[in-house]
Amino acid sequence: MNLKIFLELVEIKAKTASIFPFLLAALYSYYRFGYLNFTNMLIFFVAMLLFNMAVDANDNYQDYKRAKRNKTNDFISKTNVIGVNHLNIHMIGWLVFALIFVSALLGIWLTIRTNWIILVMGLFCFAVGYLYAGGPWPLSSLPIAEFFAGFTMGYMIFLINVFLNLYSKTTFNWSIAIEALLPAGLISFAISALLLANNICDEEEDKTLKRHTIVYYLGRSKSLILYDSFYVIGFLLLLFSVILKLQPIASLLTFAIVPLIWHNLVIFHKKQVKKETFILSIKNLLFISVAQTLTVAIGVFLHF
Repeated sequence: MNLKIFLELVEIKAKTASIFPFLLAALYSYYRFGYLNFTNMLIFFVAMLLFNMAVDANDNYQDYKRAKRNKTNDFISKTNVIGVNHLNIHMIGWLVFALIFVSALLGIWLTIRTNWIILVMGLFCFAVGYLYAGGPWPLSSLPIAEFFAGFTMGYMIFLINVFLNLYSKTTFNWSIAIEALLPAGLISFAISALLLANNICDEEEDKTLKRHTIVYYLGRSKSLILYDSFYVIGFLLLLFSVILKLQPIASLLTFAIVPLIWHNLVIFHKKQVKKETFILSIKNLLFISVAQTLTVAIGVFLHF
């Protein structure tokens, strides 16, 4: 397995979904509390990245095994990265284990440096990461997949990084956790929208693989309405976070990308084809992530 195939296996292009919540949390910690712990952030960043890679590799691994059981040879030979590149399935299993093991060691180190709250939040993320593709009823095949993807990759990464910066200055409390829902809301819902777009495009394939995603229950038309609503709710949360002074006024400049998001939504409504229009949801997530991070950074450093 060469580097190119490895990066495809761990879906390196999707790592934007976890890196930007991490950066936003750092900016929020400094803006709201005036303090950063760079050592904790560095350890968490590596652990987060390794675990994210493990989750995506495991997703491909479990999809391959499930396709083998269901004898969906087309999916194996044309879609799944393991089948397309004739990778050793046992080697992939050990790779997933190694990534999780190193990430877990770093998580334990962070727990020793801080306290048990980090352990609890980390175990929750580990559980979601495993259950997302593994177990008898994978979350990715259920109608709650979008919620767990956005909540874990958006909000939980944000909250963990905030607490790692603050642990020596304040004790964890629910007000911090609830407040974090607002500044992390837009990017969390954009992540959920990305997964929903993927499931809309994969509607027929998911039926073949016996995945009962939310699209299976709502149908395509209602799923598209839900898809739009994720963005609306996300931008409203951004607005409320500024009103409540949880983010600088400059972060409202993020609304400048709304025409771009709207343009992509219109195109996606007309055509939902994985190879042609799914990229629009990836672009939306990238636009939102970059715009919010940059505008918050401007506000933090210019005190505006």
